[in-house]
Amino acid sequence: MTQTLEALSRRDETLTSIRGIVHTMKTISAINAVPYERAARSIEAYHRTVRRGLQAFVARTGPIAMPAVEPAESIVVVFGSDHGLCGNYNELLAEKVQSELGPTTAGRAALRVLCVGAQMNDALAGQGLSPESVLLPPASADGIGRLAGSIVTRLDEIGGGEPHHRKVTLAFTQRAGRGQHEPVLMPLLPLGQAFLSELADRPWHSRSLPDYSMPSAELFAALLRSHIFASVFRASAEAMVTENAARLALMQQAEQSVDDRLDEVKGQLRTVRQDDITTELLDVIIGFEALRSSSRKPPPQLSSQDVPPDLKVRPQGRRSGAAALNERRCESRPGRRGGPG
Repeated sequence: MTQTLEALSRRDETLTSIRGIVHTMKTISAINAVPYERAARSIEAYHRTVRRGLQAFVARTGPIAMPAVEPAESIVVVFGSDHGLCGNYNELLAEKVQSELGPTTAGRAALRVLCVGAQMNDALAGQGLSPESVLLPPASADGIGRLAGSIVTRLDEIGGGEPHHRKVTLAFTQRAGRGQHEPVLMPLLPLGQAFLSELADRPWHSRSLPDYSMPSAELFAALLRSHIFASVFRASAEAMVTENAARLALMQQAEQSVDDRLDEVKGQLRTVRQDDITTELLDVIIGFEALRSSSRKPPPQLSSQDVPPDLKVRPQGRRSGAAALNERRCESRPGRRGGPG
């Protein structure tokens, strides 16, 4: 179906506006990912310091024996997106949580879910999970600490101050190779035996032996809380980095699609405009040829029937009798003939 020049011009203007919006969103995503990535690197350095403190604690007191008790309840903290325009980011993570944690909690206490992001709440509800608390995601890198502190406080309230009586899992999306991202589930509490064994087997690289003056229980509780805070902070920062990366990739695809559509519309616009110009030129040429051919035609010949009676000329060979009589009278008068010889 051939479209008019006005319709194609409107489509071209609309697509140009959409491309500007998509380009702006792509730029914002690229800019926003930088401070979150810096926050993730910063908290990683802080987390290494905390693990170093735990290693010093283990080197001073010996291996840590965790109480062999079955966690009374299972808690999962899901870090999702609340800004949109990032594809199926939330849906993939919700499916991962349901497939990994749903069967393990069957027959036990209900899975308690803490959700970050309203859109993540909708994705979890679609999988049959009902979060008991929905937290707002950070609007900037400065808000990650506020969110991590709120989650740690909420976990303390749920566990009643006993970190080993609950199973806590962090669900977020992390970066994968070649610009991809994947949902992961990271166990947080109770501390795994592999983690404690690694701390005990790791050598202490210093001539000064570690020591502390505060009670060991209080020191371990403080180190454990810092470990939980750093883990939650890193999960939140990593989720924000991958969210902006997913949005950036989606905006790049959208920009490419808009560019392809713009090229197609511009091609149609040039074709229609050229057809209109060709039609107008042909109209001018046809009109000119018509005028030139009409100027070359001879004037129309009138028949004797078309001449009015009062303009008709009588033939000279046929004169009326009165005219002949008048001519003879003129010839008989003296002096009318030629003058004296």
